[in-house]
Amino acid sequence: MIKTVLVANRGEIARRVFRACRDLGIGTVAVHSDPDAGAPYVREADAAVRLPGASPAETYLAAAKVVDAAHRAGADAVHPGYGFLSENAAFAQAVLDAGLTWIGPPPAAIAAMGSKIEAKKLMAAAGVPVLPELDPAQVTAADLPLLVKASAGGGGRGMRIVRTLDELPDAVAGARREAESAFGDPTVFCEPLLESARHIEVQIIADAHGTVVALGERECSIQRRHQKIIEEAPSPAVDDALRDALCTAAENAARAIEYVGAGTVEFMLAPDGRFYFLEVNTRLQVEHPVTECVYGVDLVRMQIECAEGGALPQDGVEPRGHAIEVRLYAEDPAHDWRPASGTLHTFEVPGVDAAFAVPPSGGLRLDSGVESGSEVGVHYDPMLAKVIAWAPTRAAAARRLAAALRGARVHGLTTNRDLLVRILEEPAFLAGDTDTGYLDRIGLDALAAPLAGEETVAVSALAAALAGAARERASAGVLGGLPSGWRNVRSQPQRRSFDGPHGTVDVDYRLGRDGLVSELCPGTALVSAGPDRVVLDRDGLRETFAVAASGDEVFVDSRLGAVALRAVPRFTDPSAQVAPGSLLAPMPGTVVRVETEPGAAVAEGQTLVVLEAMKMEHRIAAPAAGTVAELNVEAGRQVESGAVLAVISVEGTSE
Repeated sequence: MIKTVLVANRGEIARRVFRACRDLGIGTVAVHSDPDAGAPYVREADAAVRLPGASPAETYLAAAKVVDAAHRAGADAVHPGYGFLSENAAFAQAVLDAGLTWIGPPPAAIAAMGSKIEAKKLMAAAGVPVLPELDPAQVTAADLPLLVKASAGGGGRGMRIVRTLDELPDAVAGARREAESAFGDPTVFCEPLLESARHIEVQIIADAHGTVVALGERECSIQRRHQKIIEEAPSPAVDDALRDALCTAAENAARAIEYVGAGTVEFMLAPDGRFYFLEVNTRLQVEHPVTECVYGVDLVRMQIECAEGGALPQDGVEPRGHAIEVRLYAEDPAHDWRPASGTLHTFEVPGVDAAFAVPPSGGLRLDSGVESGSEVGVHYDPMLAKVIAWAPTRAAAARRLAAALRGARVHGLTTNRDLLVRILEEPAFLAGDTDTGYLDRIGLDALAAPLAGEETVAVSALAAALAGAARERASAGVLGGLPSGWRNVRSQPQRRSFDGPHGTVDVDYRLGRDGLVSELCPGTALVSAGPDRVVLDRDGLRETFAVAASGDEVFVDSRLGAVALRAVPRFTDPSAQVAPGSLLAPMPGTVVRVETEPGAAVAEGQTLVVLEAMKMEHRIAAPAAGTVAELNVEAGRQVESGAVLAVISVEGTSE
């Protein structure tokens, strides 16, 4: 019997495994990098071991350090979570060689699926339908469109879509770099791109006694950069006959590699109903909660029991209702999915019924790696949390989930929250009409637009101005009880300006004997105003606004929607200004490649610098046609957010 588990991972998956261990009476050990020293999962563990450094290579990918940490902490088992070393056969073997229990499939099974190229050959031999493998060096126009893929790893890294032969060399080179960085293996291959296909996966669990169970399918088609953002179970496109065929193929795949533990067999489902093997994820999946909710199981507990040699129950479990999961990321979908880093001042999701567990009778589940005050760095994936709704019907689950996201208070970082809400309320999604091209088909411009319209932003800005004035009066050393801006004789109005989602908002208002007068929001009366709560009467309808400020950032939450504002200073600091045409780093990162030189003529939209941050490559393009007047970086350099990478001299501007 396992007594203490070390989780070789971080964030929400570490917290998820710890929850299952506590239920089983098993001790827990965390490992952490230096940036993660204060993370919630570290505090929740019974013991924690520092892995010095910040980068994944120094810490969570350092197999020898992790095994040593297990010995130092007295752990007798290791759970890998997902990502990092979870699909590394050598690490699994090292854990076993160290006399520890490995909570995962046998190293041989991991190795068999560790190379997607070899995995496809094994699956074909087992009778599982596969797509043909294409050698990048032998691709012709007749093979297009195609997908370049990393042979090792997953999570969308090392993947590129190619539609013309001219794109192929750069796509292959970029995929190799990303694969080497993420997985330590630059091997890539190509396969046909199935247009309008769905990404369907089957959850399997197998014990050491030969029992393999398939727990239905999950729909994972809505993706950005080949990474899933919304998952659900069951799939609206799968009927009973197709489900039986998918589950049979998944069970055959598991038996072909003598699988033990939890895993996922992934397929692409073509519009004509045929499906093709994609890969086997020899680990727990990020989206496992939707299966847990629908089938009423604890997959982590089952993983641990299988690792202890236990047998799976022979009685089957029947699915109940529908579950949908969204991944809440710190990123900006409207700006090429740019990741965000910094302090998460507030993180609150209303109406949560369970954390890291199946709600007793439906409802809302939250699996989060962060909390209010958490620091989100640049070294790891920017996912903040998974929010899951489980309800009797798909429509009910979508509505509950959208409402929870709308009401969430997420302050300090740009997130994809508005995009997720728009998808959950979009007609094609509600009709189940999704595929891997959904975001392109519906249009990212519409889906990534802010939920708060201009009227909501205006009244929220007024509330922010009133709360700011109340905050200043509350902290005033003299006559703090007087209303801000009071005049016996009408003079200039109070004015505050904010940068908001639709541009700059100028708030002019007066507070006098007749109450509040605002040209920005006519017909609005002030009921009460405090530093963090403002109540306004808008033509007889009373609305409450929660206001939180941090530095020059102001966050306003109401039933009308969440609005993030930035106060515009009355006087600009000249030292903060940058030269016209400056190309700024949108985030901290490492310069991977520089694709220009001083004096070069560049076109609008031309890639000049490629940054790597949060395990992905990000292209920095010229904002306009011109000439490179300055180039301040070279490959390998670390840059901070806002650093001037280059200056483009554009006709009509001066350097």
